[in-house]
Amino acid sequence: MSSESALTIKLKLNNGIEAPAIALGTANPSESRPKVKETVKAAVKGGYRHIDTAWFYGTEEYIGEALAELFAEGVVKREDLFITTKVWPSNWNNPSRSIDESLKRLGLDYVDLVLQHWPLTFKADADGKPIIKDGNSVLDEDGDYLVTWKKLIELYKKDNKKIRSIGVSNYTIKYLERLLKETDVVPVVNQVELHPSLPQVDLVKFGKSKGIITEAYSPLGSGGAPLLKLPIVETLAKKYDVSGADVLVNYHVKSGRFVAPRSTNIERVTRGFKSVPLTADDLKSLDQEGIDHPHRYINPGFAKSVGYDNWGEEKPFK
Repeated sequence: MSSESALTIKLKLNNGIEAPAIALGTANPSESRPKVKETVKAAVKGGYRHIDTAWFYGTEEYIGEALAELFAEGVVKREDLFITTKVWPSNWNNPSRSIDESLKRLGLDYVDLVLQHWPLTFKADADGKPIIKDGNSVLDEDGDYLVTWKKLIELYKKDNKKIRSIGVSNYTIKYLERLLKETDVVPVVNQVELHPSLPQVDLVKFGKSKGIITEAYSPLGSGGAPLLKLPIVETLAKKYDVSGADVLVNYHVKSGRFVAPRSTNIERVTRGFKSVPLTADDLKSLDQEGIDHPHRYINPGFAKSVGYDNWGEEKPFK
């Protein structure tokens, strides 16, 4: 089978900008966050050109240190990379502050993509940090999640040298329909939990019909990469003589989606992912796994009100 790297595959956003289909996810438990600096450096040296982060991940500072060293060493230039960050719901009414703080931590003049992290509004302190009660952020009942998107549009139109693209995350069809009805900029991306156990076929199809590319997070499941043990994944890995991770990542890439696998394992990120020639039947088989046995891994208590399909046992969001 071909050993071509899937890291070279790009997709075109609805604003004409191209971006690498595979991003390095940087959401990690607090104890692993300091490792992100060396992970990012190894990943970029290994071929990654898309990095996905967010204020909530607590990793932007480490990414900024890594980028500064990569630029100084001449490994890459800023324009060689595609950087995504996100606005947390505690800054729902002030995304400009969130973006400026992210840029400062990242040490950058601009980000390539800003996402509204969740279609929710949280109560916050004077610094925009969420107010926590019983382990979860407190919802601001007087807020409107669409205000965040409208303000991102204003910022994007006013200064797209600072923000090259805008999109959303964790939106359902219902929420996307309202957004499209009430505003005049179509998100370039909707980033959601997506994998063979949660294919979200209708959401992907809806997004595609509107020019919104779906991006998958948690593509291997969650902690411990449980999806590597799915029989269909093991079968396809054997068929193409690749790893299960290669199959799970190509499930998205070959479907025209972005995907953001995360890891702090230097050897793993340096290895990257092979391009796997999955067929239409292979992709349908992977979808069918989740249609028959759906399972959602990311179930934070604060998000239950959004009305996601296949909501499981609520978990603390760390």
